[in-house]
Amino acid sequence: MGRGRACPGTHRGHRGWRVARGVRVTTPHPRHQLVEAFTHPVRFSLVAALNATDNTEFATLRDQLQVSDSVLSRQASHLEALGIVGIKKGYVGKRPRTWLSLTANGRRQWASHLDALRAIAG
Repeated sequence: MGRGRACPGTHRGHRGWRVARGVRVTTPHPRHQLVEAFTHPVRFSLVAALNATDNTEFATLRDQLQVSDSVLSRQASHLEALGIVGIKKGYVGKRPRTWLSLTANGRRQWASHLDALRAIAG
């Protein structure tokens, strides 16, 4: 065979995707609406857990998500830097405690991410 197209009647569209000739894409695929910060499994699970409450203690989240302190701390700090999670430190009696919560921005981004997932899933 020659060096022709693998599929007759198609050409390379944006970023090399095969697009049938005459087909015009008018709306972007819902995957473009996914929030990049939530594509990591631990961050996804963390935000899902926080969405159900006003705030949650660090140790409770660690046990619920079945991750180590360092993994949860790293992922929570990453989300805090993005303005998605709030981290509050304090004491219960003489014992130090850390509480995590979703910010208003975090709740909006989470809702948008879930809408995109639903649109993809159909």
